[in-house]
Amino acid sequence: MFQDFTVKSRPHDGPPRLAALRAKMALEGLAGFIVPRADAHQGEYVAECDARLAWLTGFTGSAGFCIALMDRAGVFVDGRYRLQVRAEVDTQVFTPVDWPETQPGPWLVVALPEGGRVGFDPWLHTPDEIARIEAALAGSGVELVPVDNLVDAIWAERPAPPCAPARVHPAELAGEESAAKRARIGAGLAKAGAAALVLTLSDSICWLLNIRGNDIARNPLVQGFAVLHADGHLTLFADGDKFDAALRAHLGPKVTLRPQAAFAPGLRSLTGPVQVDPASAPVAVLLELAQSGTEVIRATDPCLMAKARKNPAEIAGMEAAHHRDAVAMVEFLCWLDAEAPKGTLTEIDVVTRLEAFRAASGCLMDISFDTICGAGPNAAIMHYRVSEASNRAVRPGEALLVDSGAQYPDGTTDITRTMAVGPVPEAIVDPYTRVLQGLIAISLARWPRGLAGRDLDPLARAALWRAGLDFNHGTGHGVGAALSVHEGPVRLARISELPLEPGMILSNEPGYYRDGSFGIRLENLVLVVEAAPLGDRRDQLAMQTLTWVPFDRRLIDVGQLARHERDWVDAYHAEVLARVGSDLSAPARDWLELACAPL
Repeated sequence: MFQDFTVKSRPHDGPPRLAALRAKMALEGLAGFIVPRADAHQGEYVAECDARLAWLTGFTGSAGFCIALMDRAGVFVDGRYRLQVRAEVDTQVFTPVDWPETQPGPWLVVALPEGGRVGFDPWLHTPDEIARIEAALAGSGVELVPVDNLVDAIWAERPAPPCAPARVHPAELAGEESAAKRARIGAGLAKAGAAALVLTLSDSICWLLNIRGNDIARNPLVQGFAVLHADGHLTLFADGDKFDAALRAHLGPKVTLRPQAAFAPGLRSLTGPVQVDPASAPVAVLLELAQSGTEVIRATDPCLMAKARKNPAEIAGMEAAHHRDAVAMVEFLCWLDAEAPKGTLTEIDVVTRLEAFRAASGCLMDISFDTICGAGPNAAIMHYRVSEASNRAVRPGEALLVDSGAQYPDGTTDITRTMAVGPVPEAIVDPYTRVLQGLIAISLARWPRGLAGRDLDPLARAALWRAGLDFNHGTGHGVGAALSVHEGPVRLARISELPLEPGMILSNEPGYYRDGSFGIRLENLVLVVEAAPLGDRRDQLAMQTLTWVPFDRRLIDVGQLARHERDWVDAYHAEVLARVGSDLSAPARDWLELACAPL
């Protein structure tokens, strides 16, 4: 098993740890200290040694931060975690704050009317982030100051950093040799007038070097930092114990491996100009470069867009992974449909059985995130993680939401289905159908080249909006090719201004959640492609589906669907049967034929 079900959050630990932090703040002459979720690589998922926010507060979500002051401590979370945070922190000492509606700068201005020094670890925050807060603090008397990490100073039993073996990601899956990538990115640096590029995002480094690792659970990443020079040479700052002889040979003579502790001194030895991404690099990088007077060019990490636009080999790998995953999912759904109505299953039973179906392929390397399996009211918690304490029976008459994914050598998957467990209330059918209509709208979308995720996001919400409903998360996120399941910078969301381009892979996952009652989410992965010529042959893009698993026809109000929506569901189900049917066991094949019958 990759997933475990131990209780990760212990709210009772929060008050004494907060008291210890405040004592340390007093010694340092600080009025406050910021504790982010992020690590020095700005990853969504962090190693145990970097889980400072969870250690201090008990909150285990993948986004958020705490600002600890002497008289209050705000835990800032977005719409995905507003139920979860109240269950995981001691609300007598930690105050949940709705973010991004409430920003840290204005909150500090109100909370510290007399001003004061607020500390932050410069290795855990980006220049853009700190600049936004400082702009809001102008004239308030509140000052942000870089300091050594105060949580680390009081965390007596902090785990050691990860040191898992790294591995080669073969060129036949990567679609391009690392040397060619480095030469191409290096040429771009030279054109921009930069002598070197600082890379701090782990997935950028892994993509550039065609390597993968196991430093972070659920994400095949090698943690480290890198400096790429315009001539294609690269210095990788990482624990050498992760790299065996074969991997060192793969890196080749133009990659120099140095200890991670040498990164800061190495920065001070660079001659500029040096390109740094202010949206992802730590503030500490700029501070180190400033010590030696090195000229800095602030620009976006060039690996981001190159990585987001998948090449044919990466797309082929993702398609193969999704076929393998679809077989496992259909076998699972067949099993679930037979067993769940008996009323003997729990959420943990469902999670463990799904992982076993994926493992049966012989190719499962990890799950791509902890499976979200929520029955009844638990499904209304958007990022619910079942534990031994929360484990609930899967009861007939409820909807079961399962959001899961897998890491295979050739690709990363992410799929959500909501299933009926026996007859379910009509109250679930209407929003389920509206969520499905949103998924269909994204699947069928055609749009002029140049539009961004924010332009498509309303398509997924329109059917819900017509009923006065909505969901508090983005419609979709970028997905890596055998990399992180949540990959920037592309998104389908109201805040995303990045134009969509061919080769980008995104999730298409509208939902609806009724607190204390039920939750619905449906998710396929989609690939942005050139649209087939139509009409006056305008330059347009479209979506190509990668996920082939049936929807629950029992939850669809067919009369609510327009003709083109019914046609899409029937065509999709016919394609699922054609693609997956021959690779299934006989019982699953029989089940799939019924599940894919025309509406």
